[in-house]
Amino acid sequence: MTRAVISILSLSVGALVIGASRTTYVAPSAPAPRPAEQHTIVSSGSIARALAGIVPALPRGGDEKAETRRRIRNAQAGTYINDILSARDSSLSRWPDRNGVPLTVWIQPNARYDDFTTNFVARVRQAFMEWGALNLPVRFAFVDDSADAEVHVTWIDRFKEPISGRTRWSRDDDWWITDANIILAVHHNQGEVLDEDSMRAMALHEIGHLLGLDHTRDSMSVMAPKVRVRQLSDADRATARLLYALPAGPLR
Repeated sequence: MTRAVISILSLSVGALVIGASRTTYVAPSAPAPRPAEQHTIVSSGSIARALAGIVPALPRGGDEKAETRRRIRNAQAGTYINDILSARDSSLSRWPDRNGVPLTVWIQPNARYDDFTTNFVARVRQAFMEWGALNLPVRFAFVDDSADAEVHVTWIDRFKEPISGRTRWSRDDDWWITDANIILAVHHNQGEVLDEDSMRAMALHEIGHLLGLDHTRDSMSVMAPKVRVRQLSDADRATARLLYALPAGPLR
C-alpha cells in the first residue's frame, strides 16, 4: 500500500528570549506528487531563565480508539498528554516501536559561526542520552556519517524569527513518525550567544518535539513554550512514557 508522508514543523525560541506560542496549519502552494496532501504544523516557544512502565500499544479501530481514550483517562495524572491532544486535534504521533534497532543520529561536528564551540555538540549528545534513559521503545545511536543517519542535527548562526531551534518531522498516513531533523542556533535572534546550559535545554526541548511531544502549560516542564528549566521534569518523563504506550493516530 502506498503511504502518504505528512511533514510536521516545530519551532522553539532560544534562551532568555520571550516569545509566543502558536499552532498553524499550512497547505503547500506547490506540493510534490504525493498520494495525499501535505500538511505542516508550526509551534513556537522560548527559554526563560533557569528556575511507569510501557504497555504494548493497541491496533487502531473504533473499539480500540475508545479503549485508548480509557487508558489515557486512567494514566493521565502527572502528564500533559491532554495538552498534546488539544494541540494535535485529538491525535497522537510518535515513532513506531523499533524492536531494539536504534534511531541513528548525526550531529554536525563543526560550524563556522562566531562563538560556536564543540561543547555544544557534547551538550546535544547529552540531551539525547537523557531522553534515551527513559527506555522508550525508540533509542538513539550516534553516527559519524550523515548519510547513515535518520535524524540530522545541524547549526545556524541565528534565525530571522525570534527562535533558537527548529524541528521538522514527517509522518505517514498511519500517524507514525518516519524521519526528523533539528536545527539549533548559536545565537539568539538579537545576537546573544546561547550558553552551554541553554543549548542543552534547547536540545532537550527540540528532541521532545522529535519524539512527538507538543507544548504544555506546565511551566516547570522542558516542553513548556517558555522553557524555565534545564532538565526533564517528572511530567516530561511520564508524558513520553504514556505516549509510547499508546498507538499513534486520531482518537475520534
